[in-house]
Amino acid sequence: MTSITLRIPQDVVESLKAIAPLKGMGGYQTLLKSYISEGLRRDEAEFLSGTEQRLAEALKARGVDPSIVEAAVRDIHAA
Repeated sequence: MTSITLRIPQDVVESLKAIAPLKGMGGYQTLLKSYISEGLRRDEAEFLSGTEQRLAEALKARGVDPSIVEAAVRDIHAA
């Protein structure tokens, strides 16, 4: 895990705090991480087709920095 700082509107934080316990989560940060992860996985599935996706996952599993893998995939799509 890494620590980051995000500026999020107060009303969004309040909504996260209200929804988190309804979804059985201990706190709003867990819910926020869940939303980010879900959105990222959905976009990965949309933008990484079969072979590319398997290669990207294999590289990540072998310790290649995910940002490097994602940049390489963007380069491929831009070419």
